[in-house]
Amino acid sequence: LFSFIFFVNLVGIVPYSFTLTSHIIVTLSISLAIFITINIIGVRIHGLCFFGLFLPSGCPLFMAPFLVIIELISYLSRIFSLSIRLFANMMAGHTLLKILVGFSWAMFNNNDSSTLALLHFLPFFVIVPILGLELGVSFLQAYVFTVLSCIYFNDAVSLH
Repeated sequence: LFSFIFFVNLVGIVPYSFTLTSHIIVTLSISLAIFITINIIGVRIHGLCFFGLFLPSGCPLFMAPFLVIIELISYLSRIFSLSIRLFANMMAGHTLLKILVGFSWAMFNNNDSSTLALLHFLPFFVIVPILGLELGVSFLQAYVFTVLSCIYFNDAVSLH
């Protein structure tokens, strides 16, 4: 999972390429597949006791309906938190990089003034640190997605 997401994130840094994880439907599909898999594994291991995950032990009976609803909403929001986090970070970083490269290219091709000739190279010096930052974000987002998936899997297996 980590290698796939990291590789897909890195592909988007290559000029004229496409980043799959910068589209919400792709990240939502991956998150939904992980969510369904985790639920299937949890039910196979624990049977119907798996649904005890939604009611904390030691809970007073009159609070049970409220806590089950809150836990269920929290449990279902995992799908969206995984997908939106990956989508938003990849979309923002790649969009910023493409805007800066477009600006840099337009400024470099502007031959109107010879006095600003040295300033034509200024955007290139800005792009290099942003590119390094984008590499770090690609790694970090793949890592966070994988770690959170493992935490969710651990919750289903051990019924925290």
